[in-house]
Amino acid sequence: MEERYQKAHLVMDEVRKSIVGKDDCIEKVMAAILAGGNVLLEDVPGVGKTEMAIAFSRACGLKSNRVQFTPDVMPADITGFSMYRKETESFVYRPGAVMCNLLLADEINRTSPKTQSALLEVMEEGNVTIDGVTRPVPRPFIVLATQNPVGSFGTQRLPEAQMDRFLICITMGYPELEDEIAMLKSRHRGRPLDRIVPVINGEELLMMQAETENIFIHDALYKYMTLLSRATRENECTDLGLSPRGTLALGKMARAYAYIRGRNYCVPKDIKAALYDVGMHRIRLNQRARINGRKVTDILDETLSQVREPRLGERV
Repeated sequence: MEERYQKAHLVMDEVRKSIVGKDDCIEKVMAAILAGGNVLLEDVPGVGKTEMAIAFSRACGLKSNRVQFTPDVMPADITGFSMYRKETESFVYRPGAVMCNLLLADEINRTSPKTQSALLEVMEEGNVTIDGVTRPVPRPFIVLATQNPVGSFGTQRLPEAQMDRFLICITMGYPELEDEIAMLKSRHRGRPLDRIVPVINGEELLMMQAETENIFIHDALYKYMTLLSRATRENECTDLGLSPRGTLALGKMARAYAYIRGRNYCVPKDIKAALYDVGMHRIRLNQRARINGRKVTDILDETLSQVREPRLGERV
């Protein structure tokens, strides 16, 4: 485990060649990849969402495809289709964009709900069914999707049920002054993306994901995660709290954080860090809370303060 744990940090180091000053976001995406989940990057244009996705695909040595979603992108463009071949008088499957290891779904909110659903079905089930024939997508399979919250004309924002399919949803934000200056300097001598080299491959990533799944979580921490999720549902400011899928996501991300930090067991701080990643897009505030200017981060802060953190060696 130790050798591959170090390789996770090598991947992040490669990504930092292109993405400056966003170490926290890089760690979150790396954790989600180790957890075998999909990532939604939601932010304004031009902050590096697409570049981060490309950087991870190159550093991980994965076969990647990119789809720029527009209203005319069809489900068949994503999943593939059958084409009749006259010579053999048979239908031949033509693979769609999902037949890769890492799919960059750029501006997923700019395509139709039908096309969105086609992609989300593959994310959930890990296979594609065309004309009654089911074909698995390559492993590992990861979707890094971007969504632009501004410029809503012609967009189809993902509903809560579909947002819940993403393991985490993060925003990158604008860079700090020094980081933006460093970014300008780095672009003076070519594209930083061209300097990224693969430090692992798909097979190694699968082994790293398997090791992440085997991270130990104490029963007291399982109870802690469940109580946190229930507290978000029972909060008077929320219409929707963390779903059971959200609780599972909390455990996956907590294991991934433990792996990145070189431990084979989880501690409460792993869960605390993961709660914001998995909760931001799953919690919906009610109308009164929105009128009063409340934010999802406020609910998560309250949840952590209300639910007692378990102590080492405590019995359930």
